[in-house]
Amino acid sequence: MEWIADSSAGSWLRERLDEKHETMHGVVPRGFRAYARVFHPASVRSLPGRAMPSWDELDRMPDSDRDALFGQYVDEPATWAEAAAAYGTVLHPQAQWGRIVRTPAGDDWRSRIAPDGRQFDAPGEGEMEPALLAAIARHLVGHTSTPDAGFAAVWEGWGGLIGHLGRTATPALMSDDPAHLEMLQRSIHDPFNDAFRKPRWLPGILSDEVSNGPRLELPDREYVLFSAAPSAFADPHWILDAPWRNVESERQGFPPSAQHPSILWPADRAWVLVSEIDFDSTVIAGSPALVAAICADPDIEALPLPENARLTWDADEVNR
Repeated sequence: MEWIADSSAGSWLRERLDEKHETMHGVVPRGFRAYARVFHPASVRSLPGRAMPSWDELDRMPDSDRDALFGQYVDEPATWAEAAAAYGTVLHPQAQWGRIVRTPAGDDWRSRIAPDGRQFDAPGEGEMEPALLAAIARHLVGHTSTPDAGFAAVWEGWGGLIGHLGRTATPALMSDDPAHLEMLQRSIHDPFNDAFRKPRWLPGILSDEVSNGPRLELPDREYVLFSAAPSAFADPHWILDAPWRNVESERQGFPPSAQHPSILWPADRAWVLVSEIDFDSTVIAGSPALVAAICADPDIEALPLPENARLTWDADEVNR
């Protein structure tokens, strides 16, 4: 995987996208025979033998009781179909999470307690686990003539990905000495002293060359473009080879991590995978055979998606 300064390899995407976002084709290219929607996994939290308490109940509990209760929580991944069954709703291609979990107007749809007492938490938007991408990629590589040549576009806005001009915390915020604090605050507001006013370059995960380089520009989004073999993503350990891998976090003791590509396609353009940052699902455009294979895989929760499908929050006309 290597950075590509010439973003023209992705210009065909722009030509197939709608200018407006009335349908999924604001981010998903037109011109393919079939589409699949892969639902990002949600999560479910339960308490053995009792219903999950509401936030109000937790607030009224003594600290010791609340801490003991937290230790009994059981957290597991959950499918959209499981959530629909718990709430008595219907999973369908254009289902929206807020309506699957029957969220009243104005309430928080991200965390809801079902009638059976379990708490369902919303799927991640714009991201999925490496294992899920690997399961999808194992189908993708079988439906292209160029499994070892392709492109990956990563949205530039993921936190810490690229370097930028900004300000770090000032010493004033970190001083316990009142006299020192007063002096620093005067310096900050002194128009002749820009020691704390001048932005500085803050490095990102990617090099300064990449951070300052050209982008793949699509409607309302800009991406850093890389050459990338689709076959590489069939292994969940692809993150170890990704140039955008967060090595700094590993130095601090965190496990290896890397945001999965926002857009992925092979050199022959037989298909394209799109994980829009505001979508709680990933859309794959390709052949009917590819879509059928993905939707039939028990390790992937997916449904065929019609052309011109809407995936906005109000698109679910079944679960009203």
